[in-house]
Amino acid sequence: MVNRLLVSKATELLEKYPILSINGPRQSGKTTLCRLLRPDYVYLNMELPQNRQFAEQDPNGFLETYKGGVILDEVQTVPSLFSYLQYYTDLRNQPGEYILSGSQDFLLLEQITQSLAGRVALFTLLPFALNEINSTEFAPTAWADYLWRGSYPRLYDRAIAPADFYPNYVTTYVERDVRQVVNVQNVGQFGAFLVSCASRIGQLVNFAQLGLELGLDAKTVARWVSVLETSFIAYQLQPYFRNYNKRLVKSPKLYFYDTGLACSLLGIRSVEQLQTHFLRGALFENLLINELTKNKLNVGERPQFYFWRDSTGHEIDLLSDEGIVHRALEIKSGQTIQPAFFEGLSFYANLPHETETVKSYLVYGGNDPQRRTAATVLTWQTLSEFST
Repeated sequence: MVNRLLVSKATELLEKYPILSINGPRQSGKTTLCRLLRPDYVYLNMELPQNRQFAEQDPNGFLETYKGGVILDEVQTVPSLFSYLQYYTDLRNQPGEYILSGSQDFLLLEQITQSLAGRVALFTLLPFALNEINSTEFAPTAWADYLWRGSYPRLYDRAIAPADFYPNYVTTYVERDVRQVVNVQNVGQFGAFLVSCASRIGQLVNFAQLGLELGLDAKTVARWVSVLETSFIAYQLQPYFRNYNKRLVKSPKLYFYDTGLACSLLGIRSVEQLQTHFLRGALFENLLINELTKNKLNVGERPQFYFWRDSTGHEIDLLSDEGIVHRALEIKSGQTIQPAFFEGLSFYANLPHETETVKSYLVYGGNDPQRRTAATVLTWQTLSEFST
């Protein structure tokens, strides 16, 4: 078993809040984590009709029957239960009484915000992080292998080939999650939309252009992108706004939560194909942003990540806003460091910042970490130094 880093912080807060919530993509390991946290708790999958029917028709009886240590999996399927959870946890005042999990971020968080604010510790569990598998037999020796395979647990503990796993994952996702959130009449069209989104990894989001290519209006595209975010398929990285006497780009950039899924959608069937693919650099960028995001989430923190770009083309791939410190990261998949790699970092560092200190980093596809005047050079294996 791969040890999940989230266990430590989740265990701590389980002793302080009546409810602990873990959301994340389907098959990211949420159920395993919940049962690991409290193996003695009663486990109920709320997608099962008998459990859902009991909770919907008799919520008082349901919460009187299941109390004092219960895991409610896929609890977003019973939104009416949340207000009753508020009442009973306030009444019993028992730390860690319920562990909730869900695979649809918006539906779960909407109910928590409305009914359980202040009573719940919120966590997000994404598929395996590099820090979690590096000490196991699954530790990758090359970033391209890790990027192409992806990081869903079943790929590792069941030794499932990516070519078998991802098409089935996408089919199940469209049939179960998408149709719960939005009325998609043409499943094939939504599949084409997924592929188009994968082909735009690391690019600015343009709903109108994407819709034009697919025969959709911009509002439909925006709604479908929100569905991808809701179900942890893709996310938008927001631009950082500061007035540096430059006109700044204000559109977000699109990334996928798992690069293996993106490779599958793009028809990349091997590491060799990845090495020559035109999106190789964008996928490498996606991989590293994902890993930094996981590192934050796995210690219970919400990443304050952005990108920065001005109208003249100067850009920072990832900017971590830590108050008085800005960590600026340039990401290059090349294995040989070039002087041009540092140009964006140097430009940003020399802007008239107010009180912030800028720390510059470069991560590249090679294996030699370095300390340079312009930036600290990291590799994909030493990426955790960016947060320290």
